[in-house]
Amino acid sequence: MLEFLTLKQEAFGLDFSDLSLKIAKLKKRGKFFSLASWLEVKLKPGIIEEGEIKNESVLIDAIKTGLNNVKGEKLKTKNVIASLPEKKAFLQVIRMPKMEEGELKTAVPFEAENYIPFPIEEVYLDFQIVRPIYGHSDYFEILIVALPKKTIDPYVSCLKKAGLVPRAFEVESQSISRALIKNGTSPFPVLMVDFGRSGTSFIIFLGSSPRFTSSSPISSHKLTEAISQNLNIDLIEGEKLKLKYNLQTSKKTIKDKKVFEAIKPTLNNLVEQIKKYLYYYQTHSASERFGFDMSDGTPGPRRKLLEKIDKILLCGRGANLKGLPDFLSFELKARVELGNPWINILPELLKEIPELSFEESLGYTTALGLALRGIKREYD
Repeated sequence: MLEFLTLKQEAFGLDFSDLSLKIAKLKKRGKFFSLASWLEVKLKPGIIEEGEIKNESVLIDAIKTGLNNVKGEKLKTKNVIASLPEKKAFLQVIRMPKMEEGELKTAVPFEAENYIPFPIEEVYLDFQIVRPIYGHSDYFEILIVALPKKTIDPYVSCLKKAGLVPRAFEVESQSISRALIKNGTSPFPVLMVDFGRSGTSFIIFLGSSPRFTSSSPISSHKLTEAISQNLNIDLIEGEKLKLKYNLQTSKKTIKDKKVFEAIKPTLNNLVEQIKKYLYYYQTHSASERFGFDMSDGTPGPRRKLLEKIDKILLCGRGANLKGLPDFLSFELKARVELGNPWINILPELLKEIPELSFEESLGYTTALGLALRGIKREYD
């Protein structure tokens, strides 16, 4: 979203989070793609806080460090597609009467004022038409995205000062959806949970667009901190212990029980958050459900699929907690799987490459979604 220039040249993806930067660039390989360049640069706390840049000079240095040290092929382009913090974004699907594109560009900002919780002059606003899943309707579904200018402008400034050309920005939910949803379309609702190191995002996707997003401070790093405190060990050892621990099998020793007791409150909080969004979806009528409506002749069997979220996809570094999908599946009584961030990149059935394991790639989901946008725009 928020395209400042039409993207015609190759570009790489740059994912910002509070505690890291991730770079990913793809290249064409036959009918599919391959990973050309990648890198994660860890950030010290305080450089970015809650999505707001607090120290531009240090962040610029971190970006330059990443550009100069990428793994794989050296970056030969300055064009970048960058992520923007989900926690600062307002995203909603609205309905508009059908009209010409020029009229729509004028009408959407006026209609968006009724939904956006900020003064319209203080935000950057973008929108896209959402394709219908079944049949045709007499209105447009429009995905609107708005972010405060005071949040975005520092990102633009940092990228330019680092010598880059920002071609487009988009919120994390769009990048994650592009990476995890096969061919960018799902005929039934899917909940994606990005369990990251500095926070968790919840994304409900249906048709060809995110329908609802929310963020929470729940994070995989909180699991590490809890283990460290409960077992009186440093954070490095706490992280190692977390990666070895298995929710389904490791409750036999005293240490295992201490680990479980340490992480249990955070996991329970995660479960309750997911239940909240499942309940919210299931208790809204079809005509109100995030702008989606089934009055256009949706077949009966399809209607049943749309009545509730049957599938939950996990991504983010925190999704690597062993046994987490089974644990959540049991607690939520729903199908929970690890998302595959390569599903639209590699040939079918491949979930990893020698350079980047599947486990590590879960933390690159947003960056890979950004990179996929760049390569698809380049070769379309």
